[in-house]
Amino acid sequence: MSTNSITTRRNAVGSFLDRIRDRWATAPGWQRWTVYVLLFIGALLLPSESIGSFMSPYADWASVLFFPIGTYVLLAIGLNVVVGQAGLLDLGYVAFFAIGGYSMAMLGTKVGLNFWEIMVVGVVLSAISGIVLGGPTLRLRGDYLAIVTLGFGEIVRQTAENTDAIGGPRGIAGIPHPPSFEAIEIFGVQPFKYGVLDPRPYYYLLVVLATLIIIFVKRWEKSRVGRAWAAIREDEDAAEVMGVPTFKFKLLAFAIGASIGGAMGVMWAGKTISINPNDFLFMLSATILAAVVLGGSGNIPGVMLGAFLVAWLPERFRGLSDYRILVFGAAIVALMIFRPEGLLPSRRRKAELAEGTGGMGSMGAEVPGPETQAAAEGAAK
Repeated sequence: MSTNSITTRRNAVGSFLDRIRDRWATAPGWQRWTVYVLLFIGALLLPSESIGSFMSPYADWASVLFFPIGTYVLLAIGLNVVVGQAGLLDLGYVAFFAIGGYSMAMLGTKVGLNFWEIMVVGVVLSAISGIVLGGPTLRLRGDYLAIVTLGFGEIVRQTAENTDAIGGPRGIAGIPHPPSFEAIEIFGVQPFKYGVLDPRPYYYLLVVLATLIIIFVKRWEKSRVGRAWAAIREDEDAAEVMGVPTFKFKLLAFAIGASIGGAMGVMWAGKTISINPNDFLFMLSATILAAVVLGGSGNIPGVMLGAFLVAWLPERFRGLSDYRILVFGAAIVALMIFRPEGLLPSRRRKAELAEGTGGMGSMGAEVPGPETQAAAEGAAK
């Protein structure tokens, strides 16, 4: 396929998405809420076996929906607050997922707290960890911040591996499940019976948690906090000159992103029964970051779509055995060639890319746009 053909198709897809967004922007409130409710019901119906036979022919579809799909989606929403909205490159996001998981494991097996109590403690501990990491490091930018966060992720994992009090390399087993309510049954499914065999109750709980988090994140995005994050992402120096307390808002973004990662860690550990340090490798941070960029950082529907594809495609190609990662990589590369700004980028981020600022703020990844390239060619002549 020629470059012109790719550009034509890319522009056609972009125009189609813009028309849908224009229609959505002018839609009355009742239509929006109707779509939200239908999407929520559709998410609850996804574990259907008729869908699973196509979506995941080589593994149990309901299990795949919880992990990796649902887990990646929730982690991507949390990382999007840090990377997509505040423009801070975080390569150690898996550390907060680990803190939540170990909170569930330790407090569930040693102290005897129930799942909901541990959820609160895990979220608070993760948020405090984000503040502890961000306090001394958020004055760094770009590559330097990325290296520090990468180191934090490895420090957390190595600490877990070398601390016998939390299981060392063997990890912790016997983690309790959330409390069950077996009396409730809907269409033959007990949605509140949390055991080993049926993953659907955990998936339903994840859908509810994701819905609450999306509501909170969207409220923050449209508030003064969201505008401050956008200003910091586009030009931190200019934002500070204009009176935006940049350090405070960057710290808040880190704490919010960390608390979402911690909440997912608590839920994930409550299902898997046992955890160990190898569950929290750097590759998970890189995968979630790739999902955010692929989907369109800064746009929640985009990062959810990116996380879904990154999690689902390897499972869909599982039948190709050793070649599945090769095919998965080729599919991701093709998607990025076709949509370099992400599958569903935010309009603001798309405009930043077109202007050549890259829209990466302090991430230090400037991407030359058409105007920048034209100016460079003119200067060269």
